[in-house]
Amino acid sequence: MKNIRISMLLLTILTLTLSGCAGFQTSNNEEANVNEDGKTVVDFWSFWGSELRRPIIDKIVADFNESQDEIEVRHTYSPWGDIWTKELAAIAAGNPPDVVINDINATAIRGKENQAMNLSEFIDEDFSEKFYPELWEATLYEGDSYGIPFNTDTRVLFYNKDAFEEVGLDPEDPPETWAELEEYATKLDVKENGEYDRLGFYPLWGVGYDVWLLNANGQNYFGEDNNTDTVNINTERNVEVLNWLKSWRERIGEDVVNSYQAQIDSQQGNPFFSGDLAMIVQQPTFYQQISEYAEDLNFGVVQLPEYEPGSGHTSWGGGFVAEIPEGSSDPEAAWEFIEYLTGKEAQTYWAVENFDNIANIEAAEAASESDELTEEGQMVYQIAVESMEDTLLTPAPVEAPGFYNYINPQVDEFFLGQKTAEEALAQAEEDVKNLIEENQ
Repeated sequence: MKNIRISMLLLTILTLTLSGCAGFQTSNNEEANVNEDGKTVVDFWSFWGSELRRPIIDKIVADFNESQDEIEVRHTYSPWGDIWTKELAAIAAGNPPDVVINDINATAIRGKENQAMNLSEFIDEDFSEKFYPELWEATLYEGDSYGIPFNTDTRVLFYNKDAFEEVGLDPEDPPETWAELEEYATKLDVKENGEYDRLGFYPLWGVGYDVWLLNANGQNYFGEDNNTDTVNINTERNVEVLNWLKSWRERIGEDVVNSYQAQIDSQQGNPFFSGDLAMIVQQPTFYQQISEYAEDLNFGVVQLPEYEPGSGHTSWGGGFVAEIPEGSSDPEAAWEFIEYLTGKEAQTYWAVENFDNIANIEAAEAASESDELTEEGQMVYQIAVESMEDTLLTPAPVEAPGFYNYINPQVDEFFLGQKTAEEALAQAEEDVKNLIEENQ
């Protein structure tokens, strides 16, 4: 009897939760989807609510609304931690938004789970060519797209040109390979009385271990087209990379790494801004912080160094898509807005105003040459565009949702000294293979 009461209580809470989330959106009926002027209302949800991004997305929405007479898009902001929980609850209640911004790496999973709408009926054969191939492929489930790429990112190497000159390195000849990266970092180190006055480089500031695994391998964790018949986790090269990463920490020292990390976390006190760190891997948007906190810094930016000569400047990126949730009241109107949102005009505006990598290739190239960017801004954005050609995503295969949750704990144990690299990766691969087997 007690269990029954508990079950009824949980059911009541769930019902109230769904009702509350449904209240996030107007009711799904024809009257509610037409405004007083007879225009179709498209409810658009995003997590862009900051002082920088909210005005930009609102301007794009306003421009779309003014561009035609049949649709009114209404933008609703919901915080990062809440939006997708609310979306799923609204889908379950039969009352979802018409367009939502969502994580690109789980797009295929949402397609499989009937949470995002199959967009094939709206897409002609040339549409996909507007976007970076790696981004487009991440939206596919069984060959059909379930979300249109909006923005993305990559990782590049920023370096201090004055520090290079100081130690006799050519500031126009940054490191091309991992071996050169180590060589340059050692030359750039400055120590006084056993204390670092300047550190050349540390590979795990700005990026995680996974970026270096992808860089070294030039491929994702799974086979071609994200096929889970192949799992590339426990490999000799990955063992080598993890040990290489750990060797930096051992050479520099735990206390130094932690001290610099605390400064990096403060943003304004980032040691790269003060010249106490000579090189750092970051997203291209790092330039915004440089221009705000270190406007006189003489810096350069290049693609990530190659693992070895000729292996490629492979980087890692993520991104977001515009989706039509299953149950949208008017998919045709929603699609018309998505076409505008991911088209050249809106994408270029977002990129220039936000200094953000966008998914539309033509817009990205236009942004990199925009007179609205400073000369330094153009330099950084052009490198970002170049890097996108060598950038891999890590979309979760439908048979391995959340696969990173099975790799990260093992790698953490390695860095804590509780397992060898071989032991950590062997266990991670076994766990991921078990996950795949459970979901096949």
